[in-house]
Amino acid sequence: MIKHGIINVYKEKGYTSHDVAAILRKATGTKAGHTGTLDPNAQGVLPVCLGRATKLADYIMAADKTYVAEVVLGVTTDTGDMTGEVQTRGEANITAKDFAETVSGFVGEQWQIPPMYSAVKIGGKKLYEMARKGETVERTPRKVTINDIRVLTQDEAADLGCVGSFNSRFFIEVSCTKGTYIRSLCTDIGAALGLGAAMGELTRTRSGQFSLKDAVKIKDIKEAVVTGKLHDYVLPVETVLPYPKAHVKAEGLAMALNGNALPKELIESIPPYIDRLWLYSPVSDGTSQRLIGLFSLTSDGCRIRAEIML
Repeated sequence: MIKHGIINVYKEKGYTSHDVAAILRKATGTKAGHTGTLDPNAQGVLPVCLGRATKLADYIMAADKTYVAEVVLGVTTDTGDMTGEVQTRGEANITAKDFAETVSGFVGEQWQIPPMYSAVKIGGKKLYEMARKGETVERTPRKVTINDIRVLTQDEAADLGCVGSFNSRFFIEVSCTKGTYIRSLCTDIGAALGLGAAMGELTRTRSGQFSLKDAVKIKDIKEAVVTGKLHDYVLPVETVLPYPKAHVKAEGLAMALNGNALPKELIESIPPYIDRLWLYSPVSDGTSQRLIGLFSLTSDGCRIRAEIML
């Protein structure tokens, strides 16, 4: 039985992130939660936490992401991508060099306004639900960081499964922080060029340490459940979040299992200069060593306290 772990899922087009989590929940018979919404029409990396690992979703979600996006020039839509209703359409004559120079100016910190067609909640309501009713509300800008942008050739994009259907298009690879809206980035690029733009294809190629080449399709996960080989795809939490490991001494085991703060003296060979660690049962337990949870150093530096109990 899978108690906890993470699967690097390849989300295909047509599924919502919630759909993927629900499918895995049904297939595995345990809790499942995704680690960051990916648009239904997008594809790519979607790490899903199983069992007790769902407690660690926020830690995994905080990692930087990498996307490959198609920027369709000369078009604007109400959603910011090509699934929406076209608002304007015009000529888009620009050289690859001029496009690359404009795009490079978006590297660094910037403020983004969440699009109306997004899962952000305001007043308890999701923006996309309000947008579908024709409502528009004021949104608070969010600070994001674009770590890098690279303009890809169409062949490079095609190798990633990104095949657009428009002539005035470029593909960009974007490395960014959590919460960055690639649709907003595409429309901002179009505005900077004075041509207008919308996002076409979108593929998430990396989320933290999870990469596209290692992602597993849902059909393969279902087959692994039937054949009893699901463990081949489930990554232990301590490998996904590679904090140092330590063992509690026997006399501190009961305190640790109850989630109490522990004096450092009750930890075997605690690594120096750490702020978090995976805490295991005593070394004397031999092969039955159990992962107790994720613990962090208290502000006084004298104890460790439980952050997540597993």
